[in-house]
Amino acid sequence: MLLIKDLCVRYGSVEALRSICAEVEQGSFVSFIGPNGAGKTTLMQTISGLNKPFSGEIRLLGKRIDGLAPKHIVRAGIAQVPEERRIFPYMTVLENLNMGAFLRSDRKAVHQDLTRMFELFPILEQRSNQAGGTLSGGEQQMLAIARALMAMPRLLLLDEPSLGLAPLVIGELAKMIRGINQSGITVVLVEQNIHMAFKLAQRCYVLETGQVVLEGRTEELVHNPEIRQAYLGG
Repeated sequence: MLLIKDLCVRYGSVEALRSICAEVEQGSFVSFIGPNGAGKTTLMQTISGLNKPFSGEIRLLGKRIDGLAPKHIVRAGIAQVPEERRIFPYMTVLENLNMGAFLRSDRKAVHQDLTRMFELFPILEQRSNQAGGTLSGGEQQMLAIARALMAMPRLLLLDEPSLGLAPLVIGELAKMIRGINQSGITVVLVEQNIHMAFKLAQRCYVLETGQVVLEGRTEELVHNPEIRQAYLGG
């Protein structure tokens, strides 16, 4: 579904990503893991069109999307849940959800999807007239995910969804994310919470200083001595 080939991204003279190559199969769950500053968020923002590649290419279902404006990438079927959620704090939950469907014109289907979001995240229906900024961290993360789903993506990008959340909330969130993937939506997850990433993803890429240093199926990487020493406490 997604092909990243020899992707390089620069901020001025600083090379943030170097020759990144990755593949994401349709319907799969893939995670990019690595320490702070590894380039994970830069990669997600480049896929979404917020960063322009210096070189390389990104293809969605065979068609190049690198260089497209973000709105065209959303229309192509990619939606991102950004790091730190980035909801609209002074807008209500319902208004935030409708913003996710901003590019859609099928009003009847939008209403049906709103109903589906409230079934998936019942707390959002209870808080529908409440300002987004007054929600708890876990509720805001649910709202950010639901807002992205309102764009009807075929590929969902999740950037550090567990950031700042309590372990119990992370567990519930992980179940919801797995359910989204099982519904047929392809998921790409960026996480520093390695345990969560390994629990959910079928395949992982390890990023360090802007490049892929290791990749493979999760069940293989979890037994890799380098991974265990660096991320799993030996």
